Amino acid sequence: MKKLLNVMVLACVMGFTVSCNDNDDNPKPPVVVDPNGAAVAPNEAGLNGNTENGRVVLQGTATKNVILKAGTKYLLKGFVYIPSGLTLTIEPGTIILGDKTTKGTLVIERGGKIMADGTAQKPIVFTSSQAKGSRAAGDWGGLIVLGAAPTNLPSEKAKIEGGVDREYGGTNANDNSGIIRYVRIEFSGIAFQPDNEINGLTLGGVGAGTTIDYVQVSYNGDDSFEMFGGTVNMKHLIAYKTVDDMFDTDNGYSGKLQFVVGLSNPAVADVSGSNGFESDGDSQGSDATPKTSAIFSNVSLFGPMASSTATGFNSNFKRGMHIRRNSNIQVHNAVIAGWPTGLLLDGSKSQANATANTLKIENSVIAGSQSGKALTVEAGSTFDVSSWYNATGKGNSIVAEAADLKLSSAFNQQNPDFRPGSGSSLLSGASFTGMDAFFENVAYKGAFGTTDWTSGWANFDPQNTDY
Repeated sequence: MKKLLNVMVLACVMGFTVSCNDNDDNPKPPVVVDPNGAAVAPNEAGLNGNTENGRVVLQGTATKNVILKAGTKYLLKGFVYIPSGLTLTIEPGTIILGDKTTKGTLVIERGGKIMADGTAQKPIVFTSSQAKGSRAAGDWGGLIVLGAAPTNLPSEKAKIEGGVDREYGGTNANDNSGIIRYVRIEFSGIAFQPDNEINGLTLGGVGAGTTIDYVQVSYNGDDSFEMFGGTVNMKHLIAYKTVDDMFDTDNGYSGKLQFVVGLSNPAVADVSGSNGFESDGDSQGSDATPKTSAIFSNVSLFGPMASSTATGFNSNFKRGMHIRRNSNIQVHNAVIAGWPTGLLLDGSKSQANATANTLKIENSVIAGSQSGKALTVEAGSTFDVSSWYNATGKGNSIVAEAADLKLSSAFNQQNPDFRPGSGSSLLSGASFTGMDAFFENVAYKGAFGTTDWTSGWANFDPQNTDY
């Protein structure tokens, strides 16, 4: 039998609240209030108030709605589940630590909800339980959200990877799994075995009723963001120094994304090959529907090479975009800079989608790739990727060096500034023809114009942050 969820918080029913102690080092016993206002012992409510080093332990499966309070620090131990019908609410400014020994992981099951609605001044932080200076990628599992939106997998196969025996997907494109806004996820990501990993933010069949905005995944041991089917739309995403892929789309994911940035650590990459985008229709490249057809706009993906002749970076870095296995994604107004290979358009099915103009790359720039590797196809293919990419009317270009785009601080490993400098060609030329109202019509290509939307809530030095 699973242990009950240990929470030193109000497990709230119908909006009732709890009293909490502001002293993190000496928390008071939790108080749980039922709908009639009577105090309920924590164990009776499916909760246990255990603490470790002043942190309230979360463990097992919730049996009531749960609120995590900003004045208390929490420790995820093992797989922590919020099941169908229940909601986890996290107050702005709350810190949740992932236990290293038990690989703490938070799982929002299909039909459950997470309401993690932080603010720019008080972001919600999921991070390592290790001490400052000793944190590392893969210290804990990550955040997994499962919904009931469509995927292209048979129902008996739609179980999320990473050792979590839970199903995802369904028929409700507008399914609502809650809110994840102004949230940081740091030092997570565990590879249990090849192709079976927990990512920083794993989204399985998450629907368009869900809000995801202003999310940073840093120092993740696998992919920063991976979407397995679903329709959820997202804005303002940061993938910072991840080990494997920055953004991975699979199993019929068809959401819309805008203002997306990634920065690599040149020394760290995965043996599987680390990419900016990796996009598959499904693992077999089948014709199953819905096809992966995510639409990205205003993207900046910075690889390990500040110049096209850079050396000394990890040889496992591969491509800014690896599009394969019958994917139908669209990429608009993007900057793909500093990757050994800019684009690998891989496989006859994805190439056929490109010819049919269901797979699109438009008004985008590939810069600073190794000589002759800006545009590639798999060995033996005769597809003319250069003619396709450079076709009249698409607005695409190849630039020899990222520096030519006046991105002087974008590759800065300690304090990046992704905004193009004055006079950069990126500050104009974006196009939103044929795109719907989700996308903000801005003048610039890439994720940034003159405003730094990471300011105030993002953290590019979590290793040295006191939590």
